[in-house]
Amino acid sequence: MATLNFDFLDAKPTFGLQEMEHTSVPRNFFSADQSLMIPPVQQPESFLRDFGGSAAPAIRLLHGTTTLGFKFDGGIIVAVDSRASQGQYVASQTVKKVIEINPQLIGTMAGGAADCQYWERYLGMRCRLYELQNKERMTVAAASKLLANILYNYKGMGLSVGTMIAGWDDKRGPNLYHVDSEGTRLKGDVFSVGSGSTYAYGVLDQGYRADLSVEEAIDLGRRAIYHATHRDAYSGGIINVYHIKAGGWEKISANDSGMEMHYKYEAAKAKAMES
Repeated sequence: MATLNFDFLDAKPTFGLQEMEHTSVPRNFFSADQSLMIPPVQQPESFLRDFGGSAAPAIRLLHGTTTLGFKFDGGIIVAVDSRASQGQYVASQTVKKVIEINPQLIGTMAGGAADCQYWERYLGMRCRLYELQNKERMTVAAASKLLANILYNYKGMGLSVGTMIAGWDDKRGPNLYHVDSEGTRLKGDVFSVGSGSTYAYGVLDQGYRADLSVEEAIDLGRRAIYHATHRDAYSGGIINVYHIKAGGWEKISANDSGMEMHYKYEAAKAKAMES
């Protein structure tokens, strides 16, 4: 009687190692004893000290962003940047800081990227379950309350979340809420969250009014984020603008704040000074 041979279960996988020999990926990448990989720098301790402000084992890197949202007669405008920072180190310029929860509801990210992404995607799952069970979408008020309750249960445990929940209800129209990791939940017409929010508020306070046209509102949101990225070192990258209206949200534009928008607004400023 033939016996089965299970020796292949103990063999270490070799798939892809031949193709990876010319790269810097370690040879034990696919092995079971894979250890935590560290940043690809010669002195990780000095890297953390230089960019995080501390050489302690606990990684406490500062991070920043600029996000904003405001209600007007044509709905809600949400605008965000796309830079992720670790202290003074720019980790990414292409972070998607708008979480598309469902066709009529979106959330923004400020604080810890992992915390925001995880809990807002979890919120999206809960909203979908509610829709399947009740045959209707969860309201913006209920979604923001659910997120605030979840974050309040983790208060003091190290979460870093500052988000705006914005959307359109069929019965209540546009609604905008601010929720943070302390469990705070605020309803309002104008919010800006992040390290560049003070600069964004300066532009919003000067140009905001309820009767803005859609084009004026889009330009105001884009311009506020641009000026924040210009003054705040922790903000930058791509300016993403969303418009929420009766049919749901729509992504309007994605513009480079350092090139496209800078030259556009500098040219407009020079022209205004000449006149």
